[in-house]
This record gives sequence, structure tokens and C-alpha cells, in this order.
Amino acid sequence: MTKVLITGGAGFVGSSLALELKKNYPSYHIICLDNLKRKGSELNVARLTKSGIEFVHGDIRNKEDFDALPDVDFVLEASAEPSVLAGLNGGTPDYLMNTNLFGTVNCLNYAVRSKAAFIFLSTSRIYPIKSIETLNFDEKETRFALSDEQNLLGVSSKGIAENFPLDGARSLYGTTKLASELIIQEYNEFYGLKTLVNRCGVLTGPWQMGKVDQGVMVLWIAKHYFEKKLAYIGYDGSGKQTRDMLHVKDLYRLIDWQMHHMEDVNGETFNVGGGTEVSTSLQELTKICQEVTGKTIPIDKITENRPADIKLYVTDNSKVTERTGWEPEIGIKQIVEEITEWLQAHEEDLRSILS
Repeated sequence: MTKVLITGGAGFVGSSLALELKKNYPSYHIICLDNLKRKGSELNVARLTKSGIEFVHGDIRNKEDFDALPDVDFVLEASAEPSVLAGLNGGTPDYLMNTNLFGTVNCLNYAVRSKAAFIFLSTSRIYPIKSIETLNFDEKETRFALSDEQNLLGVSSKGIAENFPLDGARSLYGTTKLASELIIQEYNEFYGLKTLVNRCGVLTGPWQMGKVDQGVMVLWIAKHYFEKKLAYIGYDGSGKQTRDMLHVKDLYRLIDWQMHHMEDVNGETFNVGGGTEVSTSLQELTKICQEVTGKTIPIDKITENRPADIKLYVTDNSKVTERTGWEPEIGIKQIVEEITEWLQAHEEDLRSILS
């Protein structure tokens, strides 16, 4: 029996991967480890156990919490403090550091003990802010878009690739994830651990508990659905900030392939996102939300930028597509429709969390 540990397993990404994996491979023994810190994650525990997935209430910061776990064949490291503002808004960065860096080390040591393959979900936020903010771009009617002519490697109108320069500050969140990537390389080289890093853009889909600083797609749709206020923050309040979006089921398809072809991608790092085809600005997303929900809400304009914000990020998927054949399939409007249907189906449970 194939055994899989998913850390952050009651979170949005972890639980989504676990449920898809169990649906496609019913014989797999899947264990989800989570500290249930994020509001709303407790709703996923019943979904997991109902599907025959083992849930363990634990914390990757604690080495002792791994002692009672059985050896597994795969570790999917999906846990994180995912806020770009963590440690930058007056709070201390302790939880961020202990989870995103030292917690990853605990996961790696467990993988070594288990002789398990290790797949790490990193982030596009490992790329430096100032470098991204000074890229050449075109200001179109409803969005910012990257130009083909650039002064840096690893960027074109298709987006940002893996060889984009890494010099510069990137937020404490991005730094902890990049530091983890470097440590993973060492474990791959000197411990013989099979490893893989996916630098994900914005992930989204039903069951994400979106907040201002993380999970913007669900937040935007939920505020429309529950008829609450929103704001275009920064960049003169234009709402032209642009991101690519990746439905978590598209991410699952890639990870499914990677798990079953680890020998082909061992030691690799991939940029993984929606790409230009599955991208949107806040302005454009507002229009789609209005169409799908049938509701129009007030949107304020705040001209000042937030710390660590960027005007645009789009993933260049060229490398991962060439190596695996994978491409995202679920478009922006379908994502909005699916999340709206989820809000309708679970309105009472979600109102206090997302409204």
C-alpha cells in the first residue's frame, strides 16, 4: 500500500490534494497533518475522515509530532504561514520562521527517516519585489501586462521563468520559502532524498478561506456574494494589478504526474501557475464576479501601495510544460462559477468566515 503524508493537510491546498488523491487512488493510505490554526480549516477535517483519509492534529514545528507517524512513501509539504504581510505589519516573524523554515527541516528529516520522496510547494514570492516592480510593462485599459523587451533574464510577455534573478528582498514569507528550497537541494545532494520544488503562483478554488493578504480570488468572490465592501488598494486605486490563477485541481493533475514520475523530475524546480491564459486583473475579476453572482458592491480606491505588493505576476510555464506535458485547463470564469456554487452550498458555515 502506498502511504502519503500531506502536511498542512486540513488547509485549502493540502485537503484538496488529499481528497483528489484518495478519489483517484482509493487504496492509498493518506495521512493529513495540520495544527488547525487557520480559521475554517476545521471544516475540512470531517471531509477528510468521511473520505477515508487519516487526520492527525499536529504541528510541523514540533519534531515530536512526527515520532508517532508511520513511515511513508511520499511527503507532500503543503503547510505554510502563507501571508506576504506576516512579520511586516507590526507582528513578530516567529511563527512564520518556525513554520516555513524550521518546520520544513522537520518534514525533511521525517522524509529521510521514511526514505520518502519529497514534493515541496513553494511560491512565486521567492522572486524579489524591486526586480518585479521595475520590469517593463504596458498599462492597458483594464490591466498591467508584461512587455517582451526586458532588461533581466527569465522574463517576457509570457511571464516569469525559473531563471529570473534572485538578488533582492522578497518579503519574510518569500525568504523562508526560498531558504527552504536551498535546504531541500542539500538534502537531495547529500542525503540522497528524492525531491521536487513547485513554485506556485496564486492558487484558488472552493474551500479556500480567502483573506486580504492571501486567497484574494475567493475573498473577492465572497465579498460580492455576501454583498460587502471591497477596495482597490495601491497603484492609484486602478484595480489593474494582475495575477495568474491556478485552480487547485489543475495543481493536483501536475502533482499526480510528478508523484508517479519522480525519477524523471528528481531535483527539479518548476514555476507553476495559470499563465497568461488564466490571468486576471482586479478590475476584470470584478466584472466577472458581477456577471456570475448578479451582485454589484461598492469598491473603494486606496491609492497608497501596501508593503511587499507588486503590480503584476504571471507564471511562464514553459519548463514544466516541456518536461511533463502539463498545462492548466480551468479558466477564470469557471473558477468564479465553482467558488460561487460552493458559497451557495455552504452559505451558513462560510458567512462568518468569509463575509
